[in-house]
Amino acid sequence: MNVLYLHTHDTGRVVSPYGYGVSTPRIQEFCEDALLFQHAYCVSPTCSPSRSALLTGIYPHQNGMLGLAQRGFELDGSRHLARLLSRAGFASVLCGVQHEVGYYTSHELAPAALGYNLDLTADASPYAEKDLVIWDHANAKRLADWLVSSAGEKPFFASFGQHATHRAWPDADPGAADYARPPVNIPNTELTRADFAGFKKSVALADANIGLVLDALRESGRANETIVLLTTDHGLAYPFEKCTLLDAGTGVLMAMRVPGSAARGRSFDGLVSHLDVLPTLLDLLCIEKPDYLEGASHAKVFAGEKDPGDAEVFSEINFHTSYEPARAVRTERYCYVRYFDDAWPRQNLSNVDGSTVKNLYLERGLAERPKELEQLYDLTYDAFETHNVEADPRYAEVLEDMRTRLAHFMEKTNDPLLRGAIEVDPRWKVNRRSCVAAGSKDPADYESLGMDFMVRERGMA
Repeated sequence: MNVLYLHTHDTGRVVSPYGYGVSTPRIQEFCEDALLFQHAYCVSPTCSPSRSALLTGIYPHQNGMLGLAQRGFELDGSRHLARLLSRAGFASVLCGVQHEVGYYTSHELAPAALGYNLDLTADASPYAEKDLVIWDHANAKRLADWLVSSAGEKPFFASFGQHATHRAWPDADPGAADYARPPVNIPNTELTRADFAGFKKSVALADANIGLVLDALRESGRANETIVLLTTDHGLAYPFEKCTLLDAGTGVLMAMRVPGSAARGRSFDGLVSHLDVLPTLLDLLCIEKPDYLEGASHAKVFAGEKDPGDAEVFSEINFHTSYEPARAVRTERYCYVRYFDDAWPRQNLSNVDGSTVKNLYLERGLAERPKELEQLYDLTYDAFETHNVEADPRYAEVLEDMRTRLAHFMEKTNDPLLRGAIEVDPRWKVNRRSCVAAGSKDPADYESLGMDFMVRERGMA
């Protein structure tokens, strides 16, 4: 079997298979021919940590990716899926976004560091950020050409990552904002509709590129011997979504097509984590699993066997742009979130991506809005997690159970927060918790500018 890994940036579940009014016909077609996971969750709602967990099978606080790769955080590449499969005789191919080494358009070091044998990625330097969707299309064509023309002497693992739907979104088509109602947890205004129209354009372009690659796989004659995984890293770049441990931040698109599977064309309702991807793939490929993996294999569901899913899934934040240590445990009914920075019970504003929607929230008091350090949500009655029942005596037993689950998880995984706050390494670029804009040019807005960052800023490298 070959493996094709298709992934987007910041998409959450905002695609048509989950009921959203966006134009994603090729994703819809793929999900109808695959197993669609209704309740899949990332391990961290921030880019590099999320991807690192999926691709190593261990938590960010175990694999070293505590924050963004371009801010000095580093992953142990020896456990990366590309390297594991290369050792097993696969041709490992990288095309497009990776966010485990340096910036996600940077490929000088990534292929060798992560275990890829071949990098097909086009040069991203000619494009402004909102035009990186053009780069996505160039990468899709490169991978499509390779799939059709390659000899296929070895099984392959190919990673195709897109900038879409990361901000900045491309310019929307004229008139599109009138029919671009944002997700229901975002206010519906003329401003938010205009903003969401850019997301709709971005996701439609991503969808077309996915279709291009899947068509090439079919043309190559290898579709029936290729496992295809489609997912994203975390939720949309909106306040109270990306970089939060609520469902809007950790809930992700995920579907997997396994040739000959009895599960094709079905939905799976059990909880699953991105951590489960690697053990599941290795079982499907009949490759021995490393003993350090933290996730569970769900390979048996593809053989038509019953599988209840995970009893619980865990997620974490350490750093995005500022330090915001948090942990969460989610069960079928409840979500429990604990923030560990008791000295900062406020919003970490630089951890919210800049946008007109963020500006709207800032104008309406986001900076003054308190952050409850311990949160419990009953998802049966509160699907959007807006009513914290942590202090409600009716939930006392549930609260104690969730606290216990989280404590056991932290002990089992040797969580550094058990020993206190994570000390900022001077090599990391870290905003102060009071900083509003992640890209501030004021050195006073940083706890650390990171040694590599300072060298670049001074024009020395």
